[in-house]
Parts: sequence; structure tokens; C-alpha cells
Amino acid sequence: MKNLKTISLFVALLLLFPRPGVAQRKKESTKEEKFVFTEIARVPTTPVKNQQRTGTCWSFATTSFIETELLRTGQPAHDLSEMYFARHAYIEKANLYVRYQGMANFGPGGQAHDVMNVAGAYGFVPEKVYDGKNYGSENHNHGEMGAILKGFLDGMLKGRRGDLTPVWPEAFRKVVDTYLGECPQYFFREGKTYTPLSFMESTGFNPDDYIELTSYTHHPFYTKIRLEVPDNWSGDMYYNLPMEEMMEVINHALMSGYSVAWDGDMSEGSFSHKNSIAIIPLKAWEDKTEQEREKSYKSPEPEKEITQAMRQVSFDNFSTTDDHLMHLTGIVKDQNGTRYYITKNSWGPESNETGGYLNMSEAYVKLKTIAIMVHKDAVPEGIREKMYGR
Repeated sequence: MKNLKTISLFVALLLLFPRPGVAQRKKESTKEEKFVFTEIARVPTTPVKNQQRTGTCWSFATTSFIETELLRTGQPAHDLSEMYFARHAYIEKANLYVRYQGMANFGPGGQAHDVMNVAGAYGFVPEKVYDGKNYGSENHNHGEMGAILKGFLDGMLKGRRGDLTPVWPEAFRKVVDTYLGECPQYFFREGKTYTPLSFMESTGFNPDDYIELTSYTHHPFYTKIRLEVPDNWSGDMYYNLPMEEMMEVINHALMSGYSVAWDGDMSEGSFSHKNSIAIIPLKAWEDKTEQEREKSYKSPEPEKEITQAMRQVSFDNFSTTDDHLMHLTGIVKDQNGTRYYITKNSWGPESNETGGYLNMSEAYVKLKTIAIMVHKDAVPEGIREKMYGR
């Protein structure tokens, strides 16, 4: 009986005070694995900005892209005006909308080439010269302006009797300038007088050096195509490449010191700016529990193998749409060797814990990229030959 009591006491002590090794192993087994990123490449860029209550991500992303290109070519850091590009684009959109009798796209959205088209025709200016906030606010807010501009055009087209008057463009322009401000004809900077065009020329920037690429099978590869997304209101042309070659361009650019303007889809539940991550998990997002979804934001997991066919289906059935433009400025890898792209967003540096950046996985970029813009020299020579040789 005494021995039985001794054994029972020993077992009880073991349960109350487990051996250190056992406790440590239990602690390690319950410890949650987290993302650990190692930087592979990073392109110097300018500070993150905030587009606030506007639909002008295209201008913010591409302006960041231009500022980064100026850094790459040896220029000092520039803070350029996003609203200068938006202002000119609104005027051009209105002209097209009227010529198409209201059957074209008119709204705040746009594409990377819209910025380059404005720069080629009108140059660019510093933010301090044109901040686009002529309505007494510290923040950008285009809700009221957008509604008025659209109503102006639709009312004019609906109520027309015979010929339109020749003064409507000036009336429309005055509404835009009431909200955003009149564009400067010239300005002073560091003791010199510039026009917007002469200022751009002084930086050595050439908008003609930049091209846009996409990857869809409903058009032939290695040809220039008109990409069918609503915000391509100007009908600009894109080089169409196989998916793997589009990815090769992105990788080659970032590894060679060039950044990439990115146009794509952020509607996936697995895209989380708040958590600084975007992935395409192997398990469908809608089949995940809330606990599984939270874990997806915090630690690596298997992702789908993305194919060209998957890209096409997602474009055709609108599960990939033209939602947002951002700016790729580097590459990292997680502890499992998966590649991610450092992505500069335009929702402000305080919008998440990583200063307004997020990491999009290679699978996400493969599936959800609508198009990219790069300097023409950022394209690998072999791919350039295929693009230009036909």
C-alpha cells in the first residue's frame, strides 16, 4: 500500500511539474509560424503618398514610378504633382466622351499611359506648384467634382437640340479648374523660370521610353493589342507576351534597378493591405474558416500553380478586373523560398504597419496582373527581339 501511495504521488508531481524538455517541446509545437522575408532586390524610391478620396491610383502609382525613374537616372528626389496629370486627363476624357456621344468611359479611373500621355503633351510640375486642392481642403476629395463633371456632360448631351455650342469645352474646363486649380503656364524653381514642358526636359525624362505589357491568349503573342478594360478609355496599345515572359520582364527589371508600374486586381479576400500581404492560397478562400484566413495573413502556406489558361479564364469571367494601380519596387523571399514583390501602395504610410507597402506573392502577380509599365531597356534582349521583330 505504501509503495502504491509513493507511485501515485510521483505521477501527480510529474503532472504538476513536467520535465523542462517536455514543456519546451509542447511550447514549440504550439508556436505560430510567421512570415520571415529576406530582401533580394530593392529599387530606391520616394515616400509613400495618399490618394485619399479619389479614384486616381493610376496617377499616384505612375507618378511614383516617374519619381523613381528620375532617382535611377541620377536626379535628386522630386515630389511631382499627381493632380496635374489628373486635371489634364479629365479634359481629354471629356472630349472623347462627347465625341462618342456619351458611349465612352468617363470617370476618375485611368491607366499608367494616361500619365505618360499627359507628360508627353504638357510636361509635369512639382507638387508645390500644383497640389490640386482648390476647394479649401487639406485632403484630396473628388466625390463632388466627379458627380458634377459627369452630370455636366450627360446633361449637355441629353438636352442638345441641333449643334452643340463651341463654348462647352471652356465651360467644362472652368469647372475642373474651380476644383483643382488652373494649370500654371510657368513657375519659378531654384532661381529659374520653367514651363511644365521645360521643367520635364530639364530632368532628362522622356515619356516615349516607356512601354506597357500584358498577357492574354485572346490576342496573338508578340503583337501590340488594345487591352479591353474600361479604364483604357484612350485606346492605347500594349505588347502581349506569354505569362512567363511577362514575369521574366518584372524580375529582370527589378533585379536590374528598374521599378515597375503595376495594374491589377485587389478584390481577392487573400489581398490584405492591412496585413501587408497578397497570396493565392491552394485552398479556396471562400472555403477557409475565419481562423484559417487570419493564419493566411500571418504565415506561409502552399499556393496555387498559376497557368496561362487560369489567367485567361479569370479575365474572361471578370474574377480578375482592372481595380487598382500600384508600384513594384523590389523582391523578397519568405523562409520557404517563395518570391514576393515589394509593392508601394498609395493609401498613405500610416495605412498599415509596413509604411504603406505590402508583399504580393509570385502566384498573386501571375494571376492578378492586368498590365505593367516598364522602361523599354528593362525588357530582356531576347524578349525585346520577339516583341519588335514581328
